[in-house]
Amino acid sequence: MRVHGRWAYLYWTIGRDGNLVDTMLSEHRDMAAAQAFFRSAKAATGITPERITTDGPGSYPRAIRSMLTRRVVHRSNAFRKNGLEQDHRGVKGRTRCMRGFKSFNSAERFCRSYDELRNFLRSRTRHNQHVPARRRRLPHLRRVTTALAVLSAA
Repeated sequence: MRVHGRWAYLYWTIGRDGNLVDTMLSEHRDMAAAQAFFRSAKAATGITPERITTDGPGSYPRAIRSMLTRRVVHRSNAFRKNGLEQDHRGVKGRTRCMRGFKSFNSAERFCRSYDELRNFLRSRTRHNQHVPARRRRLPHLRRVTTALAVLSAA
């Protein structure tokens, strides 16, 4: 994404069930940024994953080995990261119409809060499980009411 006319890199991770684990916006896409992100994601979950799927930059395998363990399987297949790309579609859609951000802090704050709020409002269903709208409506309204109360208190 563009921040003040320059490229910035959005790191984010989702769990096996599709829920957001962690996000980080970085000015660089290098070893230090990858290590900081993997450290942050591991601290958020408290566990070391068995497999990690990425888009394949050269710094990721070294950062995974140094921050996690050598037993973690790193996959960079183009088709395995489709779920991750689909999850990122919401942020891309919101930022594209805004034509980027003026400051790095506001971009970082937006990306983190947008993903967390969207994850909070998302229904907790398994992949390809049909849930009728009447059963989703009440839990969704409760989540929206809670989110609005938190935002109005801030």
